[in-house]
Amino acid sequence: MLVDPAVSRAKFTREVDQCRHLGADLRRRGWWILEAEFPNVLAAFVAPQLRPRPVMFGARINFDNYDLWAPSVRIVDPFTGTPLISREIPPHLAFTRRTPSPGQVEIPGLGFVQAQGLEQPLLITHGPDELPFLCLPGVREYHQHPAHTADDWLLHRDRGEGTLYFLLEKLARYGLEPVQQFQFGLQIVGFVRGEAPV
Repeated sequence: MLVDPAVSRAKFTREVDQCRHLGADLRRRGWWILEAEFPNVLAAFVAPQLRPRPVMFGARINFDNYDLWAPSVRIVDPFTGTPLISREIPPHLAFTRRTPSPGQVEIPGLGFVQAQGLEQPLLITHGPDELPFLCLPGVREYHQHPAHTADDWLLHRDRGEGTLYFLLEKLARYGLEPVQQFQFGLQIVGFVRGEAPV
């Protein structure tokens, strides 16, 4: 331990209390805090924009050594709390954000066309059997990743990034809000046979 557990616990309690104070609003938005026992918060995310309202995913947020370290965020099964490895993440959980459009670009033979922004994946993994991580400032795995060594957590912690509300909002924005409707498919899997003829 790098931070006195009593200090981390007090900061954890403050984060949880602030979110519980907003309880009705969080429930309305589909952010359900299922458990909050130091150092972990287990939250489920429900799509209020759909009928019936499905549980889309869960997240475990770990506040060990908070706030010397950013919180850790893992996508989990909301019923068991078990972290999901990359191949277990359902395809509807894209966790992407659109990057700004660069404006008009010249394409040889076509002239100038309006460029579209790209979708940047935010749930990063290094293999199908690895735990993915949320690639955003304010998340421990982001700040510990070799690609982000120049973006130290201590530069972010006083800006609200890494708070429980901030993390719940980002999980909902990129994982929950893009889901617009149910997708149905019909597949013929065989035939029903009657009695054999005489």
